[in-house]
Amino acid sequence: MTNTAKKLAPELNFEAAMDRLEAIVEQMESGKMMLEELIVRYEEGMKLVKICQERLANAEQRIEIITRDHAGKPVVKEFEPKADATPAAASQEQGEIANDEVSLF
Repeated sequence: MTNTAKKLAPELNFEAAMDRLEAIVEQMESGKMMLEELIVRYEEGMKLVKICQERLANAEQRIEIITRDHAGKPVVKEFEPKADATPAAASQEQGEIANDEVSLF
């Protein structure tokens, strides 16, 4: 990634990062890039993925759920992610999936 791109990356919003990431994937899938350029684009893409993940995590923390109380009045509650969406639960699920796989060797 160029110095200009490195400076702009933290300032990218989610949509701009996704658009750039999609463009990189299209370029890489074209089959017309040299190996060195593929590596540079891959590295840029991984940085963009990280930016997107950070933006999504920040958005998740800011989400508020509007519900109604027993009287029908709107009540704002903080969003709480599901307990099974934690990394520990995800790794446990992956472990269970891995145990179900059959090895041919």
